Amino acid sequence: MCRSLFTLFIFFSLSSAIAQNSFQDVFSNTTRPLKENIRITFQDARNNKTFLPISVLRGKNEGPVFTIVAGVHGFEYPPIVGVQELLNEIDIDKLSGTVIIIPIANTSSFFSRTSIVNPHDQVNLNGAFPGKSTGSVTQKIADFMTTTIIPVSDVFIDIHGGGVNEDLIPFALFYDNPNYPEQTKKARELTENSGFEYIVSYPFSLRDDEPAKYVFKQASQDGKIALSFESGKLGNVQEDAVSLIKNGVYNMLEDMDMYDNGTGPHANLIQLNNQTYLSATEAGLFYSDLNAGDTVKEEDVVGYITNEFGEKLKEYKAHTSGIILYKISTPPVNIDDTLMCISKRL
Repeated sequence: MCRSLFTLFIFFSLSSAIAQNSFQDVFSNTTRPLKENIRITFQDARNNKTFLPISVLRGKNEGPVFTIVAGVHGFEYPPIVGVQELLNEIDIDKLSGTVIIIPIANTSSFFSRTSIVNPHDQVNLNGAFPGKSTGSVTQKIADFMTTTIIPVSDVFIDIHGGGVNEDLIPFALFYDNPNYPEQTKKARELTENSGFEYIVSYPFSLRDDEPAKYVFKQASQDGKIALSFESGKLGNVQEDAVSLIKNGVYNMLEDMDMYDNGTGPHANLIQLNNQTYLSATEAGLFYSDLNAGDTVKEEDVVGYITNEFGEKLKEYKAHTSGIILYKISTPPVNIDDTLMCISKRL
């Protein structure tokens, strides 16, 4: 038994090393310009298999490394479609530096049409960081990104959108990380120049030995210029959401002197912070006449939950005044589901 376990450990350790080396072979190639697509495969002790697609775009001129990740949740389509279009549009002859693109981070979730978790191991990639090299396939992906992708990145952006049950307003966000003030300052600048109207800052209080859980929070914890977009909603592809994502990336690449295709910041920036989350205390059907982007006042009734017979179980009131960043927009809810997130204006 011990020998078998040892053999398994050696096998999966070697698999991780092979994955790292195949990326490093491409990344360390000094040819300029260069565009190469690779697939990194992962397998765990339960014989679950998946893969991670990665594109490396090395510009004609030297410059920073800018990493873009989409598809951490498989049902968030505008980021995936937007990144697909960026892959076809970016001219490496006009690019300075290197762009690393992970177009679909959770391919198993994407192809199985599973909203959040990887169906192989039931793990949410956006809660698995820093990952585990000997863990399940999702934990292995998180470990690979933590140990191989994030360390070579100067800027790391994780792009999300609303899932099949989520209405949201588009916004750019970053962590206000006091441990890395220069990186935080640059992350704020990039979000403000991204072309998004709503700019959201999240507090950062993690110790170095605490798990980051979230993708770009790991990058922030590791001292990178880290930020995120939220664009798109309700599990559909909206062209305006795709365009906003692409425009945001181009604006940031121009800010980094990497590519000349930006349109500049939004004319009316709205700064938000101090997010408050309203969670369900009952399971049932949630009803609300409000939409993402609506303004609410403290103690306003924002919705109610009924049982399956239509009998009202509870009314829900806003705990604070602010703007609804996102909310559940389909009826079914379970206990502890986030009904909505309300953010205050600075």
